[in-house]
Amino acid sequence: MAQAEDVKRPIQEDPTFRAAFALAFTVAATVFVILVLGDGAYLWVKSVHVIAIIAWMAGLLYLPRLFIYHCDAPKGSQQSETFKVMERRLLRLITNPAMVIAWVLGLWLGWNAGWFSEGWFHAKLVLVLGLSAVHGYFSVAVRHFAQDNNIRTPRHWRIMNEVPTLLMIGIVILVIVKPF
Repeated sequence: MAQAEDVKRPIQEDPTFRAAFALAFTVAATVFVILVLGDGAYLWVKSVHVIAIIAWMAGLLYLPRLFIYHCDAPKGSQQSETFKVMERRLLRLITNPAMVIAWVLGLWLGWNAGWFSEGWFHAKLVLVLGLSAVHGYFSVAVRHFAQDNNIRTPRHWRIMNEVPTLLMIGIVILVIVKPF
């Protein structure tokens, strides 16, 4: 009998397929809205962009909190297994799609408004790349917790819980104030 690692997953369960599908769907939906609404699309795209950012930030703020509690759950316990499900679902169903949507729509908004030559926009992109790196770090942590291989302490996750907030503060100030 084949072991679990040898069993092929359906393509719909492949993370690369899901990411490509989410990206393609977001781009197609954005193009559709732009074509249908024309000049009126900007505010609709901006609204969805802000909604995606809120969802993305919710995931980035909640995941490390789950990690803190998960650290205290005995490996293999029902509580630990529940945290694994919560972390996986939060990442796959909310945080990942929200990040893709925020990036796609944010790049379109920046292009549409002509901000790619602005210094504040370059600084914002650096901070958003940092936020994306934190997202990647948390994604790796979800895999480690799922395999019962977490080596980080609750204190580490308490500190990491503050990083998205600090990046968000910088991003919001750059977008609103446009200091340079």
